[in-house]
Amino acid sequence: MELGLVGLGKMGGNMRERIRRAGHTVIGYDRNPDLADVNSLQGLVDKLKGPRVVWVMVPAGAATQSTIDELAELLSPGDIVVDGGNSRWTDDEKHAEELKAKGIGFVDCGVSGGVWGLENGYALMYGGEKDDVAKVQPIFDALKPEGDFGAVHAGKVGAGHFAKMVHNGIEYAMMQAFAEGWELLEKVDSVTDVREIFRSWQEGTVIRSWLLDLAVNALDDDEHLEKLRGFAADSGEGRWTVEAAIDNAVPLPAITASLFARFGSRQDDSPQMKMIAALRNQFGGHAVESKK
Repeated sequence: MELGLVGLGKMGGNMRERIRRAGHTVIGYDRNPDLADVNSLQGLVDKLKGPRVVWVMVPAGAATQSTIDELAELLSPGDIVVDGGNSRWTDDEKHAEELKAKGIGFVDCGVSGGVWGLENGYALMYGGEKDDVAKVQPIFDALKPEGDFGAVHAGKVGAGHFAKMVHNGIEYAMMQAFAEGWELLEKVDSVTDVREIFRSWQEGTVIRSWLLDLAVNALDDDEHLEKLRGFAADSGEGRWTVEAAIDNAVPLPAITASLFARFGSRQDDSPQMKMIAALRNQFGGHAVESKK
């Protein structure tokens, strides 16, 4: 099938390549002309045969809103817009209503996989009407990992991004636990090889995981994380997870504490946050701050 893809950065560019490898046609637009196949959203829409599917992969908030606003004026009834960025689920509900008024369908899709997704596939969580999802299904099938798992129709519009938000909240807490354990091991004089302890946990333990593998990769690159500043940003989804927990009276002590720990990293050069920063760089290609 044909797909219009808006936003060809670290994630979007690799997604375009994976979809093309599956035999589909992708027309990509990006503000950077070196990355784009067309020079405008109008050009992208003109290249696609109806009914069109346009996947938006731009930063959440104003950038997503302005892109959807422009597409609403360019697309036709029966077309579909997919928001694959990290939008808040409440924005999805608003976008769906705006597009529905023009006869345009909307699907929200949480995407996980980072810089590894091109080869390994992307975990997908999508929300929307069954008929709209069905129109996008060949693209979901191209992007997901091989096998029976890795993609889910999570529910109504907003459910995909809500599921991805909770996924990222859990990720915050898991990274924080690895970081705290790493700092404690580094602190004790009797422990002489923290990196190899982490490596030994990769087989036969209940905490073996891809995050643990990435922690070992980071320690192989910089055994004591001496090159990194202990500063870790947050993308917003951890905050939204905690806010949703408050709204629904669900206790999330571990996820909440991990979010607050990131705030603490901005006040001091935290050893734990060196590991958090290293893990974010390993799985998502997120920028790290080097020591001066």
